Amino acid sequence: MNNFKIFIVEDDPWYGEVLKYHLSLNEDFEVFLFSNAKDCLEKLYLKPNVVSIDFNLPDMSGEDLMKRIKSQNPSIPIIFISAQEDISVVLSLLKKGAYEYIMKDDNTKEILWNSILRIKENVTLKQEVEELKVQLVEKYDFEKLIIGQSDAIKKSFVLIEKAIKNNINVSITGETGTGKELVAKSIHFNSDRRKKPFVAVNMSAIPRELMESELFGYEKGAFTGAAARRIGKFEEANGGTIFLDEIAEADLSIQSKLLRVLQEREIVRLGSNQNVKLDIRLITATHKNLKEEVRNGNFREDLYYRIIGLPIELPPLRERGNDILVLAKHFSDQFCKENKMTAMTFSKSAKELLLNYNFPGNIRELKAIVELACVMSDGVEIKSDDFTFVNNVNDKDTFDTKLEKSMDEYVADIVTIFLKKYNQNVVEVAHRLKIGKSTIYNMINSGKIEI
Repeated sequence: MNNFKIFIVEDDPWYGEVLKYHLSLNEDFEVFLFSNAKDCLEKLYLKPNVVSIDFNLPDMSGEDLMKRIKSQNPSIPIIFISAQEDISVVLSLLKKGAYEYIMKDDNTKEILWNSILRIKENVTLKQEVEELKVQLVEKYDFEKLIIGQSDAIKKSFVLIEKAIKNNINVSITGETGTGKELVAKSIHFNSDRRKKPFVAVNMSAIPRELMESELFGYEKGAFTGAAARRIGKFEEANGGTIFLDEIAEADLSIQSKLLRVLQEREIVRLGSNQNVKLDIRLITATHKNLKEEVRNGNFREDLYYRIIGLPIELPPLRERGNDILVLAKHFSDQFCKENKMTAMTFSKSAKELLLNYNFPGNIRELKAIVELACVMSDGVEIKSDDFTFVNNVNDKDTFDTKLEKSMDEYVADIVTIFLKKYNQNVVEVAHRLKIGKSTIYNMINSGKIEI
């Protein structure tokens, strides 16, 4: 970081020059020397990064000067240098906001040097963090990230815009693979909570017996194995957003606890009697129909109305028309770039095949299909024959939506076809479909698919 500005306010001209010379040995430091408080205050428009003040000045006390500086810039570090040895004075200055108090002796120059280096490192780190946060916001610019121009997706854009402008709870619904977590992140990182944590929790991935401790944390000794305090997901998200994915998978016992947390805006860690206040935004997601879950007694009605907030329903890919081709091009360009391959185009027949396919796995499936086609293609144009998977799954007996198969049945069909294609290599299929190996093994063990 260049031009790190340092103000030195010292009424002893010789000593002031010594300090200035010593600090100026660092090329990154731009040092300004003042013999009185008035001159220092007149130059504050230069926005110094740190100010070193002699405790006894001719026109104003060092403490008063600190007050004047802090009134204009509360966060600026103030270092006092003085022969004053009264510990009560030192403690008083530190309590009132001084960064450090350095005694005048033979080591003053080195102590000041090291102190300013620490401040500079902190400032640099904060700037880097802020730059990363800006980059993160740009990364989640939803109109660039959620690709498409269809009427169906534009309706979602309108609702996302509304969600960004306030802190209302948001409930996102849509089939598996439609991008629900992506929407949740886009809302958070474009909202006024963008600088605070975004904590995602997959409710279906946490064992029932661990759910409460994962969400709300626990104290040391709360149960066997609790060797130290652990902060739960809600407390981790304090000030920011907690995203509860697959909320419909929460059992009724945890639903009642969630209801209380959302009503009271506080949690109690396991093994504790202390309430921890929360300032969170809640975003939930599910591929199930929550109203139907309420009617079937699987989901609490009072919790449903507590979390529903602003509902955003993401359209399935088959209803997004030409967005399929836009997304396919995006995924092929991305894959080719990551793998140092020449960018590819799509033949007319390949485009027609994509547009006529139902995509039960939605965007996630499209990405897998396109990446495989990039690998299978012998040239720079992807042809219909390169869509090995699409040709197989387009079989009417297997994927005709008129058969009204469930999503689980469609997923089983997809996994079966991939296993056949990759010689029953579960690891490769898991990689291609972007799913866990355990998911495939569970489907095999339960008899949902046969190998």
